Amino acid sequence: MAAALLGYAAVRALGLVVLAVWSAARGTSPHTLLSARWDSLWYERVARLGYGFEVRLPNGDVHSNLAFFPLLPWLERSGRALSPLSYADAGLLVSALASLAAAWGIFKVTDLVYGSRAGVCAVLLWGVLPVGIVQSMAYSESLFTALAAWSLYAVLTGRWITAGTLALLSGLTRPVGMAVAAAVWAAAVASFARDGRGSGAALVHRVLGMVLAPLGAFGYVLWVGHRTGEGPLGYLDVQAGWRNGFDGGYAFARFVGAKFDAPLPALAGAGIVVGVALLLWLYAVCARQRQPLPLLVYAGVVVALALCASSYFGSKPRLLMPAFPLLLPLALSLARIRPRRSATILGGVAVASALYGAFWLNGSGPP
Repeated sequence: MAAALLGYAAVRALGLVVLAVWSAARGTSPHTLLSARWDSLWYERVARLGYGFEVRLPNGDVHSNLAFFPLLPWLERSGRALSPLSYADAGLLVSALASLAAAWGIFKVTDLVYGSRAGVCAVLLWGVLPVGIVQSMAYSESLFTALAAWSLYAVLTGRWITAGTLALLSGLTRPVGMAVAAAVWAAAVASFARDGRGSGAALVHRVLGMVLAPLGAFGYVLWVGHRTGEGPLGYLDVQAGWRNGFDGGYAFARFVGAKFDAPLPALAGAGIVVGVALLLWLYAVCARQRQPLPLLVYAGVVVALALCASSYFGSKPRLLMPAFPLLLPLALSLARIRPRRSATILGGVAVASALYGAFWLNGSGPP
């Protein structure tokens, strides 16, 4: 575990150093890029002012801050109240601590399934993802991944109430918290089918875990519906104002297809197709290697929600980042080769990830 956390901290430090150097060359502020742009601004505004802020665009779209789930803003507000930090800096602190908690949780899950060497490799692979710099931003991905990983670990070790509580909190962090709830439900149903009702205490714990798991996401969605006066579907209307929704991947397919109309964009389109194919292949390998059911359910739902969302196509790599079980086959392969060779591979990828993260954040679009 110490090797995993130290290695992960080194990867994140490398990313931040490269970002600082790149930003200095461009005359931008790395602090602003990490804490006060894009979604970070929306979370900070919720923490500072509460809900109710919206922006009306010239085309008629309405961007409401009700689209952003409340746990990260709550933590930012608490950090601001308990320390001299600003809301934005409290968000950076939350992400830093949550990213370490996520790395620890990923290690524990992988160690339980494949052993400690694979656990170290899984943590480092998660850290060197091309969009890994987001783990150091005042975004909710690190917080969500930490809650998801520890909820899955609790499921795998039979701690149903803990699993349900963490799933509830993940549902207050991002809409994809339903993936964690689905994993808890799938594991509980499978345990009923495999072991029967069991003892009275075991039955109560499983049922309580199942009841708790979806309450965070459902509770927030229902609250938004009540606040907007639109009923249970009010949150969907809020997302529609951002031109976001769930269409089974039709809009994403059209987006990719449109890139093949010209030679240069066609290369990007081909890259996206290869990336999606690799993603699906990894999931198939996870299934073939008989990963535990909750991991398969969780990763499958995360992937489905990310690929089938109808907008913000450039954000899909970030939305896929919490699907860490997809990294386990790669981690297992790295764990089986010589440590020096796996360290060389991971080190090279870490440098590439740091350079890409600095380039990405200094670009024109939101991650």
